[in-house]
Amino acid sequence: MSSKAVVAGVGMIPFVKPGRSATYDAMAAEAIRLALADAGVGYDTVQQVFAGYVYGDSTSGQKAVYRAGMTGVPIFNLNNNCATGSSALFLARQAIEAGIIDCALAVGFEQMSPGALPTIYADRPNPLEDWNLQSQRLQPALDAYPAPHLFGGAGVEYSARFGTRPETFAKISEKARRHAQHNERAIFRDLVTVEEVMASPTIYGVLTKLQCCPPTCGAAAAILVSERFARRHGIATDVVILGQAMVTDYPSTFGADSMVKAVGYDMSRDAARSVYEQAGVGPEDLDVVELHDCFTANELISYEALGLAPEGGAEQFIWDGDNTYGGKVVTNPSGGLLSKGHPLGATGLAQCTELVEQLRGRSGKRQVDGARLALQHNIGIGGACVVTLYGKA
Repeated sequence: MSSKAVVAGVGMIPFVKPGRSATYDAMAAEAIRLALADAGVGYDTVQQVFAGYVYGDSTSGQKAVYRAGMTGVPIFNLNNNCATGSSALFLARQAIEAGIIDCALAVGFEQMSPGALPTIYADRPNPLEDWNLQSQRLQPALDAYPAPHLFGGAGVEYSARFGTRPETFAKISEKARRHAQHNERAIFRDLVTVEEVMASPTIYGVLTKLQCCPPTCGAAAAILVSERFARRHGIATDVVILGQAMVTDYPSTFGADSMVKAVGYDMSRDAARSVYEQAGVGPEDLDVVELHDCFTANELISYEALGLAPEGGAEQFIWDGDNTYGGKVVTNPSGGLLSKGHPLGATGLAQCTELVEQLRGRSGKRQVDGARLALQHNIGIGGACVVTLYGKA
């Protein structure tokens, strides 16, 4: 008999710049210990482990998890690009809801290298100009372009269609820093102005350096349990997963002559719609959202993909302050990938940690008052998108 997956515990270590972190296994083990302590259970209660990372050897999950415990349980190693952490969460949730197990650990970690933005891409041609729209040619073409070029191209396309001002994208970075100033686990906590963001070096199209997430090292984890396990172990069932969906690429990703679609708009839109339908709610019901702001352009188009703003309405949504405290829905109170950092395998579980803490009312100065419904959006080029809805009982 299926039951809702309860988020029993979450844990996350402070994210840091490359070269300043512990080893990946030490980071992961610490995040696991924090999640177990938060849940009030020992590692011996965990029945399956889903370990996510992008850069590393084939069984890095075992090396990381063994520092927390060695009980012979199944450990699955996952790599789904930037959606890796949420993919681990997705499989853990499935195992719980299917009644296969009662306690699962999802952990994500990454030890990255510096220099994610070593080159200025501003003078390179638009990828759309190079694409042969025969399907067999599109994937190699997409693979050939760096992420700033792809997301920057999406920003250029969106701006051309709706007349969006460059300052609008920069305002997202301003908001991210303002939120992150109260997050002790974020890399960038100093405030920046729209003018400072605009004045930073151009990367591609609408994107400047301060509109791109930094390479990051870190780890995060979550303990999911069944409702019966929670009752048996005296675990609070105040935060549950109300809906979750994973979507991969459609033909439109490569064949619609659209950079917005190439970076996953259709995946995000359909995953969100599925989750809203599962839970019987709409985007207007949300209190807080952690979305995948790897670049400001992606945050802007994600507002519309997730239904937070109408098509073409993202700019008004931003300048009206509807994406922050006092507006319609607080987006990325953690500071998001732009300010908190983006250790690829850990990001999805860091988003989970932030939202669970928000729903529990323990986010300090960045607390969203009365938060009861929280949406998580995690996307990876290549591609996969996971959207998760958490609810407070």
